[in-house]
Amino acid sequence: RGGGPRFGGGRRERDPKRPALQVKNKAPAEVQITAEQLLREAKERELELLPPPPQQKITDVEELNDYKLRKRKTFEDNIRKNRTVISNWIKYAQWEESLKEIQRARSIYERALDVDYRNVTLWLKYAEMEMKNRQVNHARNIWDRAITTLPRVNQFWYKYTYMEEMLGNVAGSRQVFERWMEWQPEEQAWHSYINFELRYKEVDRARTIYERYILSLLVIVHPDVKNWIKYARFEEKHSYFAHARKVYERAVEFFGEEHMNEHLYVAFAKFEENQKEFERVRVIYKYALDRIPKQDAQNLFKNYTIFEKKFGDRRGIEDIIVSKRRFQYEEEVKANPHNYDAWFDYLRLVESDTDAETVREVYERAIANVPPIQEKRHWKRYIYLWINYALYEELEAKAKRTRQVYQACIELIPHKKFTFAKIWLLYAQFEIRQKNLPLARRALGTSIGKCPKNKLFKGYIELELQLREFDRCRKLYEKFLEFAPENCTSWIKFAELETILGDIDRARAIYELAIGQPRLDMPEVLWKSYIDFEIEQEEYEKTRNLYRRLLQRTQHVKVWISFAQFELSARREESLSRCRQIYEEANKAMRNCEEKEERVMLLESWRNFEEEFGTDTTKERIDKLMPEKIKKRRKLQAEDGSDAGWEEYYDYIFPEDTANQPNLKLLAMAKLWKKQQQESEAAEMDPDKDIDESQS
Repeated sequence: RGGGPRFGGGRRERDPKRPALQVKNKAPAEVQITAEQLLREAKERELELLPPPPQQKITDVEELNDYKLRKRKTFEDNIRKNRTVISNWIKYAQWEESLKEIQRARSIYERALDVDYRNVTLWLKYAEMEMKNRQVNHARNIWDRAITTLPRVNQFWYKYTYMEEMLGNVAGSRQVFERWMEWQPEEQAWHSYINFELRYKEVDRARTIYERYILSLLVIVHPDVKNWIKYARFEEKHSYFAHARKVYERAVEFFGEEHMNEHLYVAFAKFEENQKEFERVRVIYKYALDRIPKQDAQNLFKNYTIFEKKFGDRRGIEDIIVSKRRFQYEEEVKANPHNYDAWFDYLRLVESDTDAETVREVYERAIANVPPIQEKRHWKRYIYLWINYALYEELEAKAKRTRQVYQACIELIPHKKFTFAKIWLLYAQFEIRQKNLPLARRALGTSIGKCPKNKLFKGYIELELQLREFDRCRKLYEKFLEFAPENCTSWIKFAELETILGDIDRARAIYELAIGQPRLDMPEVLWKSYIDFEIEQEEYEKTRNLYRRLLQRTQHVKVWISFAQFELSARREESLSRCRQIYEEANKAMRNCEEKEERVMLLESWRNFEEEFGTDTTKERIDKLMPEKIKKRRKLQAEDGSDAGWEEYYDYIFPEDTANQPNLKLLAMAKLWKKQQQESEAAEMDPDKDIDESQS
């Protein structure tokens, strides 16, 4: 084809005369293949699995030597490639060890140590090999070299001392511990040395080690309270109680007042408690509580309280608890003087323990923190301080001071913005308890004049009712209804009062005035009460008139049902016909009602009535009036006007409405005709199919 010689492996150059290929369709393929899928298929088809090497059986010494040579060459090559990878050295040495070539393995470990003598695992494997092959002196030599080279690795010291102890060389193990202690190791090393001596019943030696630990090393390295406590408990455990007390005293002296710790004093007190030295315990606790800050002495308080409960008298226990809690409450009210909950807890504490003057002083401090904003929600908790103060003065002190507290509180409240009916009522009740009725009435009258409230009127009326002052009650109800004419409960209570007093005409007049009000908060309750009142008086004709008047105002289904049930409950000859007539009127009146559920409710009530009292004809008639329940769909719209999908709902089609609307009747007939047509077509298709099959 011309051109120079072509060399393999090079990239073929594109002919400049040929046009470049263009990809017309750059869309992704329909089936996408991931790298994970390719790898999974390769694994399933076992494309990259290599057959296992054949097993080699060594039959003579020459083949064994050849195998050893090849393996050693492989290990040496690995070491030459990665000299600093210690795992290669360890595998090489362990292989030689498996062949019982201890000298060769030792040589490999030595070569590895020349590479990295700081590797802890290498030293451990080397020493374990020597111990495993019972080369004790070699192992000692390795441990000596290890602790000399790396004296801060505690594992070497632990292993070395453990080996000597297992060999029964107690003196050698002690010598190793002594060498270790010269390096001033961590706390656990000292305790290991102490436990070692205790295992061999060397209590004096253990005490000496504790002394060295505390005096020479602890001051510099471990100035911690728990080490002193451990030393003292060691002495206590071995029944050296005088030594233990001396250790605690030295600890208290060592830490002084600048670095006092509650744990030291708790441990010291418990030690003295175990020795039945209760006065010493009390002195220790008091000494510590006087010098340690209260926030750091919670555990100390707790233990002191437990001690006093076990061995002290009642007064001592109460003093501890009260002093602790009083300090806490003082801190809380100092941090936030308007934290009224803290004041309540504080006052509850001082009321239970201290004298009246102290309690009065705390109350005066509490009520001095007036809320800075004249809003009722900020005063709701504060006003209870005054209430508790007045109740305390009435129960514990004198009545004169109680009256002064109530009057001061009433003067403090800004009545033009808000008031508290509870204060006025409590003050009036207090005056009644003092048999001072004029002052009680004056207080309630002043409250109604300054700041009338529903609760004040109700409380005043209740007071006069208890005193059987009915004329005053009437006047108060009149004032109350002038203040709040929309309050249906007040009208009902007023009418009930007149009913109890036997003045029926007056009660009826009150009800008439009530239903004539333009605004009422609960008119349905008022009408029901008026109707019940007339029923109780057995004025059935007036009750019917009331129902008719109510139906002129509202066509609610419950009113119709209640009217029908009233006629049924009259228990007269014409009651059934009257009841059925009301159901008829209600059904006609509710034909144009948009709420179809209410009409269904009416028909169901009518059906229940007919099932119990009606004939077959009336039952059949009401069944024909019952609607058909169908499922429909309607389009929903969101708040912004966009489509929000479709919603399914149930609708009712009443037979009476269907008869009045010819379109609905025509639609039903069309559906029936379509259904019949489909059935006839299906029936005609089967015989034609059989004829075609016979012809074929």
